[in-house]
This record gives sequence, structure tokens and C-alpha cells, in this order.
Amino acid sequence: MKVVILAGGMGSRLGEETDIKPKPMVQIGTRPILWHIMKIYSAQGFNDFLILLGYKGYYIKEYFSNYFLHQSDITIDLVSNSLEVHKTEAEPWRITLVDTGLSTMTGGRIKKAKPYLEDETFMLTYGDGVSNIDLNALLAHHKSHNGAMTLTSVQPTGRFGALTIEDDHRITDFQEKPEGDGAWVNGGFFVCEPKVFDYIEGDATSFEAAPLENLARDGELYSFKHKGFWKCMDTLRDKNDLCDMWNQGQAQWKIW
Repeated sequence: MKVVILAGGMGSRLGEETDIKPKPMVQIGTRPILWHIMKIYSAQGFNDFLILLGYKGYYIKEYFSNYFLHQSDITIDLVSNSLEVHKTEAEPWRITLVDTGLSTMTGGRIKKAKPYLEDETFMLTYGDGVSNIDLNALLAHHKSHNGAMTLTSVQPTGRFGALTIEDDHRITDFQEKPEGDGAWVNGGFFVCEPKVFDYIEGDATSFEAAPLENLARDGELYSFKHKGFWKCMDTLRDKNDLCDMWNQGQAQWKIW
């Protein structure tokens, strides 16, 4: 089964990080977050990837075309114009890189993947979110209904400390990073049937607007509730949080 990853956004809220590279190539530890996402899938048996490029997509092409060089020791002999690779590290991945346009919206990017998917069920996620989700449980849940799509719903941790304030203005409870307010939100990690493409008009279509709204209206959209770890790298603070988790050995998405 193919895994489609949206990797074309600019990531403007990450500041200087994305001035020279696309958001999915921002590093967590010493590897791009895109690599972390692919490892989550690969660890659970999904190794055929379709990466949808846009902003600075050549950066991602260069990374994977020279993957051996990035991950290995090398000897370069300038006299003989030769290169020897030592301690090669490889992943069991097949990667298709698709240019989808600089300004194409998420729905339009997904539609451009259609020719590569052979009218089969596929997985889909964003290039900026990590989780310890059980992907095989997600797939089994998708197969249990007849809907066109299953969306993983999550309850993100709150960004600010929560206070309990009594009538006399005393604070009786403080929770630094409380769980969400009970609302479930779109966490990515979708499973899709080819029917999904019928809901996408063209390049200007935002997947999170009309397509998902209309799938829900037609009874074609189902939820898989994930109560474990999930985090999206939306801001520089998010990136720093993920780096801290990784560097401290507390990366809950590291299931490999």
C-alpha cells in the first residue's frame, strides 16, 4: 500500500528555518521530520512512499537522490575522480517524488497523486506531524466500514497553562500543559479510497475545506480516535519541543 505525504508547504511560521528549505526538511535531531514520519510508517510495514513536492521541492529530491552520501562515510579521490562509500545505511523504501506546483493547495496536490496510485486504497498524511499511532489498527478500522476515508482524530495538548480560579480570585489549581479541551481535531494519518479524488476539483482546492466537509455530508468520512502521542510541528516552539524530546530520549513517536 502506498503512503502519500504532503510536503509542499512553505511553513512560514517556522521563520528562518524555512527560508532555505521546505518545512518537511526541518531537522528533529539530525534528521528531517519527513524522515521521522517515514520511519513511523516503515516500522509498521509501509515502505512505498509518494511525496508531493512544492516549495523548494528540489531540496527533498537532492536529499533522497544522495541518501547514501548523507548517511555514510565516504572517501573521495580527486586524482582518479572516484568516490567510495563506507558503512552504507539503507532503508527498504521506494520513493516517488512528484512536483505539484508552488502555489497548489493541499487538495490539488493530492489530486496530482492520482496517476501514481493505480486506483487502490492508499494512506495519506502531512509532512509535519509525528505520532505513535498504530497504523495497522487504523487500516483495520478503515476496512470495517464502507466509507471513502478514515481520518485520525486527536486531542492535542494545550499550549498554555490552565488555571482554576475561585470567586475570591485565588488560584487553586495550575496545570502547565493540560490536555485539550475535549475537542477532537484532524491529526492527519488518513486512509483513503480512490473515491476521494471525486471530491477534489483542482489546484485551488484546500483539502481541509470542501472535500472533507462534503465527505462528511455524504457519510463517507469516518474517525479513528488516537489517544496516544501526537504532535504537529506548526511553530518554532513546536520544533524546539520535538528536538528536546528527541535529544532527551523521550521521543514517543520513535517506535523503530
